[in-house]
Amino acid sequence: MIKLAVAGAGGRMGRAVLSLAAQDKSFRIVGAIEQRAHPSVGRDMGRLTGMGTLGVRVTCDPNQAVSRADVLVDFTHASATAAHLAAAVKAKIGYVLGTTGLDNKILVSLRETSTKIAIVQSPNLSIGVNVLFKLAALAGQALDESYDIEITEAHHRMKKDAPSGTALKLLEILAAARKRDLKTDAVYGREGETGIRPKGQIGVFALRGGDVAGDHTVSFLGDGERIELTHRASSRDAFAQGALRAAKFVAGRKSGLYNMSQVLGIE
Repeated sequence: MIKLAVAGAGGRMGRAVLSLAAQDKSFRIVGAIEQRAHPSVGRDMGRLTGMGTLGVRVTCDPNQAVSRADVLVDFTHASATAAHLAAAVKAKIGYVLGTTGLDNKILVSLRETSTKIAIVQSPNLSIGVNVLFKLAALAGQALDESYDIEITEAHHRMKKDAPSGTALKLLEILAAARKRDLKTDAVYGREGETGIRPKGQIGVFALRGGDVAGDHTVSFLGDGERIELTHRASSRDAFAQGALRAAKFVAGRKSGLYNMSQVLGIE
């Protein structure tokens, strides 16, 4: 049985992970982390998620939360990643990171610490989205420059970063497939007198509103035809299921930095 700790336990994603983990006999929930001012701190995690008493109280101390864990799943804010990663390294446990908006300093730290612990890091842990990544790479390579590429994403009104980490990952994948430089060939929205669309440009557009869990579409626009690859998440359970699959993947590994394609065996 995998002993699981969850960072961001009082948030929507954290609660989804805990709820599904409680129904999976592969897991036992042993730790829950939230920021110091969060109203869930000190309360029983099971009571907060409607699962009854679990005997696990939410703490703001990452080291305390992971002291009995095998894996830490983290859906929080980039500002908290360093502390959670340090706690995972100290406890020598697996780390699954679904937080977006990570800066280069954190990405370097993930690479360095992956020599000590096993880490799965992805801007989107949904199984379906990672299949979308694979399909987008294939289409980007198969379709030549006569097909223009546009990426559109939509999320709920509470999302703080734009474009989404998933859209940026799609942009990275497609730029690599087309051998394009993101510094010169990516455009984030358009307005005014933009002129004729430059050859090789890749557009990225973000929509915000309502309670959209996450929609992503890659459009390949050719003369006489259009190909669209779309993933729509109707529930946060899609991301939570992927996180738990990643947790099972890292639980038996000593070290390494992995992505979801490796978890799914489709790389």
